[in-house]
Amino acid sequence: MSVVADAGSAQAESRTSEDAAAGGLQAAPHPLRPVAGRVLATLGTAATVFVLATFATFALGAASGSNPAAVALGEVATQADIDRLNHLFGLDRPFLVRYLDWLGSALTGDLGTSWFTTIPVSDSIAQAFPVSLSIATGATLCALLGGTGLGILAAVTRGGIVDRLVTVLSSIATTVPAFVVAIALILVFGYAIPLFPVAGYVPPERDIGAWLTCLVLPSVALSLDAGADIARQLRTSLVGALTENYVIGARVHGLGPVRIVFRHALPNATAPALSALGVHVPRLVGGAVITEVIFGMPGLGRLANASALQGDVPVVQGVLLVAIVVVVISGIVINLIIRRSSGTDRSAA
Repeated sequence: MSVVADAGSAQAESRTSEDAAAGGLQAAPHPLRPVAGRVLATLGTAATVFVLATFATFALGAASGSNPAAVALGEVATQADIDRLNHLFGLDRPFLVRYLDWLGSALTGDLGTSWFTTIPVSDSIAQAFPVSLSIATGATLCALLGGTGLGILAAVTRGGIVDRLVTVLSSIATTVPAFVVAIALILVFGYAIPLFPVAGYVPPERDIGAWLTCLVLPSVALSLDAGADIARQLRTSLVGALTENYVIGARVHGLGPVRIVFRHALPNATAPALSALGVHVPRLVGGAVITEVIFGMPGLGRLANASALQGDVPVVQGVLLVAIVVVVISGIVINLIIRRSSGTDRSAA
């Protein structure tokens, strides 16, 4: 009986092991499931931010109290004429109905027309968007190149004069507003060192060289804050990475310092710097408003400023919608790059 019992017990244990193995095989997640989950989570967050931001933008426009009918018809207009024009603009409908109609039309590319010029808002934005995109791209490149270079230089010279100098310059750069830097650059390069134009914009299809030179000063003025933050974040994370055991092992195996920094330590230290860049993207888009006005460039910021002063709400809402889309897409891209490069849950906010 004991032998039979032992045999039964062995068979039971065998079946249990097989079941456990089968269960383990069934429970093994698909290798793409975590990636798909992170992508869906990022898209869900972006969609939520987009809806909330567009709702707030439309609510601000509705709360402005601007009455285009009264402005367009003048002082001699009767209340009946004003009511008729408000009905034509759809301003006599409930707020939520107007918001849903505006959002649905915007998703198809129809941003409405200007209240005062009757020009389609999408046409005005299409003319101004390349200017703002050029400035934002130039500022991002300046921030990345300058911040990365200074951060690496400070990290490899930790505790030295260069490290302290980079720290002091980064602290100063984060405290100076972009418009102050822009005015200082205009004074320096407009009178003392006339190397770059201090106003105006030249499209790249007309003259690629003039296009690049006219972007230098606005891009530098707009990038200092982001570049300084990237340098500080990268310096801190790279100093920590250079003390890790795998770096010590690489030194023991005789690898050169350049290879250790750029091949092994830097890829593991870029996530905080990318997160800092993600935080600064909305500031780069918002700072373009002041920068474009100071440098006299016909971008989205100047268009929004002129439309806001005139009370042209559809144009302002259209510009803000484009800015929201740019910020959301930039956040998605940066978050995916961070998760791809580090494999962590760090977010670019």
